[in-house]
Amino acid sequence: MQSEISRRTLLQASGAMAASALGLAATSAQAAENNSAGSRPIKGNINQSVVHWCFKKYWDIEKTAQVASQLGMKSVELTPAENWKTLKQHGLTCAIASSHGFKVGFNNPDNWDQCIEILRKRIDECAAGGVKNVITFTGMRDGISDDEGARNCVAGLKKIIGYAEKNKVNLCLEMLNSRDSSHPMKGHPGYQGDHTEYCIDIIKQVGSERMKLLFDIYHVQIMDGDVIRRLHEHKDYIGHVHTAGNPGRGELDMKQEINYPPIMQALLDIGYQGFVGQEFIPTRDPYQGLQEAVVLCDV
Repeated sequence: MQSEISRRTLLQASGAMAASALGLAATSAQAAENNSAGSRPIKGNINQSVVHWCFKKYWDIEKTAQVASQLGMKSVELTPAENWKTLKQHGLTCAIASSHGFKVGFNNPDNWDQCIEILRKRIDECAAGGVKNVITFTGMRDGISDDEGARNCVAGLKKIIGYAEKNKVNLCLEMLNSRDSSHPMKGHPGYQGDHTEYCIDIIKQVGSERMKLLFDIYHVQIMDGDVIRRLHEHKDYIGHVHTAGNPGRGELDMKQEINYPPIMQALLDIGYQGFVGQEFIPTRDPYQGLQEAVVLCDV
């Protein structure tokens, strides 16, 4: 009887040790995966960038550049020209420069002088600093019909696009969602350029190789969906890409609905060589969330 009990006890102990070992191995594997972007070179087929405003609460420009470099990213974007020297010290660029903001845009002729003045200055800075893209916007509706707003955008952008051409800088018109009203940076109720094809039509009418679309996957998903098909349809007009999880504009994790790896593969399939800016608002540890996003998009 004592022998039987001893044998049974030994088997139970062995099973417990094996289960513990398996659990430890699984934990170690998960930890390795979570830390992979910081410990190994990424493939780099997708040129990844971090959008500074999302992480400004946590990191200054020096720290942001350090993190971007550590994670194998190539850019910190939408940061002022005075920060570009810091980026260069870390081997980084600014993938796209900011400009006049989304509330004031080319859909209203009263705003043209202001927008053009800011864009000319930004184009000059980009030409001098080796930055290839500047963001621009339609502006808010404010009682302007969509047809009139589109006509005004075309006419206004034609007044500055020649200057962009001369300096070899792209103007990237961003489509934004007008549906989410929960947070001032998660959605923009009243924004006129709130559909992909609306913005594409404006771009086509401006008629310049320097006039492009900023394809924000998060905003497109909310308003239009069918992301991969739209990437293929509008491949010739895409100048820059942004990411975020939907709903909530949080991390690119399993709590949101967008399947990012096949979207990144679609960008490679269409021959896209521009940047993908990680533009999510952190809801947890910012480094971990950014690291996970880099690995996820590294197809």
